[in-house]
Amino acid sequence: MKYRSNFFGLVVIVLMAVGVSFITSSASAQVYVTVRPTWAPAARPAAPGPGYVWIGEDWQYRGGRYVPVGGHWAAPPRRGWIWIPGRWVHTRRGWQWLPGHWRRR
Repeated sequence: MKYRSNFFGLVVIVLMAVGVSFITSSASAQVYVTVRPTWAPAARPAAPGPGYVWIGEDWQYRGGRYVPVGGHWAAPPRRGWIWIPGRWVHTRRGWQWLPGHWRRR
């Protein structure tokens, strides 16, 4: 009887995990454009303190088009982490923005 209870619990956990992964994967739609946007970089203010990293301008999809979002200074989430800047990549479907992210060194 205990085996059935453990098995049922495992099935419930697996189904919940599959449901969550489906929800998160469908929420992150990929948007492609035929012409890669350009912008003139903004002036970079002085760092607020030692250890801060400049997070350059980013792109967000709003109102049917990509718009530049200004850069800012940020402290790494953990010691030894580095910022990987976002970048445009060209695919068969067009240009796609891959946002920047933190990564362990």
